[in-house]
Amino acid sequence: MSGKIPAGWPEGRPLAVSVSVMLEGWTEGSAPGMGPMGNVLRPGVIDLQGRSWAEYGAKVGAWRILEILDKAGLRGVFYTSGVVAERYPDLVRAIAASGHAVAAHGYSQGTLPPYLSVDQERADIDACRAVLTNAAAAAPVGWLSPRCTPSTETSGLLAAAGFRWHADSFDSDLPYRIATPAGPILGMPFTMEVNDMPLYVRYGNEPDAFARILERIVTGWPRLGRPFACLDITVHAHVFGRPYGALALLDALDVARRADWCWLTDHAALAGLDWG
Repeated sequence: MSGKIPAGWPEGRPLAVSVSVMLEGWTEGSAPGMGPMGNVLRPGVIDLQGRSWAEYGAKVGAWRILEILDKAGLRGVFYTSGVVAERYPDLVRAIAASGHAVAAHGYSQGTLPPYLSVDQERADIDACRAVLTNAAAAAPVGWLSPRCTPSTETSGLLAAAGFRWHADSFDSDLPYRIATPAGPILGMPFTMEVNDMPLYVRYGNEPDAFARILERIVTGWPRLGRPFACLDITVHAHVFGRPYGALALLDALDVARRADWCWLTDHAALAGLDWG
């Protein structure tokens, strides 16, 4: 990336704040690796509490977040597991009908790309893409790997499958082109500072820390010289789709709105710019 900001980036708003919603699911016989109870069950035992906790996302949380964004007139990217689209196609259709981007988040959160062979990973990508296409009536062009962890082959497999960007990049403030044997794909930077999973679930912060950390970054941005950069507001439907988290999301959106150097956007809009 040459450092040139592409046309379409609003003048005077150097900080692009993207809204991302993780809509995650697990296959039968598996469950999230972490949850509100803290202690992990012994290997070979399915954590039904964790499964039930995670199911809240598709049953309730995503609908609440969808309503919040629609009322605010904002668009987000819903990174969606294939199993969620299979079980709750009406939800995915509603997300797409509201104008939000439905991006792929792997077929299941329990299937990590680095553990797969090339053929297995290709099949997982194809399965996720097919079910999301059926539910949303449009093929997804964005991807985020489960655990945000790609394999060495992910970029090329995604490019070959018709994806335009994937958000498994943590080494840049701005999007950049990734060359693959199947053609280029855009690396979308994904930031973790304002993300409910590490902040609330992993590190045990109170929900208010979500908006407080964002406010610290946003209000301090002029002190850094107002550089151009991307920053994510990320919520998981089964975590901050709950009332306490939804209030924290509302507060965070207000923080970004108040700063005239912020551009409230999403990964799909950023990917639509010409990054060379």
